[in-house]
Amino acid sequence: MHALYPFLLVFAGGGLGSICRFALSLWLHPYALRFPWATLAANAAACLVLGLILGWQTQQPVTDARRLLLTTGFCGGFSTFSTFTADTAQLYAGGSPGAAVLNVAANLTICLFCLYLGIRLTS
Repeated sequence: MHALYPFLLVFAGGGLGSICRFALSLWLHPYALRFPWATLAANAAACLVLGLILGWQTQQPVTDARRLLLTTGFCGGFSTFSTFTADTAQLYAGGSPGAAVLNVAANLTICLFCLYLGIRLTS
């Protein structure tokens, strides 16, 4: 395997994940009102995909190439911890501390559930 190949896989997966995240944010923009629904949805969906891959790994080996493309690349580009953090800080600074706490709790709870669900669906 060429030394550049793993980087290209992460690049391709990350690009696709970022495009999906952007499309999701455009689709959910009308519902954004006062809560970052698109960020929560992207993080939850990425955790579900990651859970599916982790569960799939228990059934059959996942190649390094597939893992780099899907987990490091796609899930890394699709999920967005930095935006989640900025959204939470913005909610708090904007006078909505309850929404900020709800955002943290919802991201942790829903994302953990989605990861678990993905693992259970494939194992």
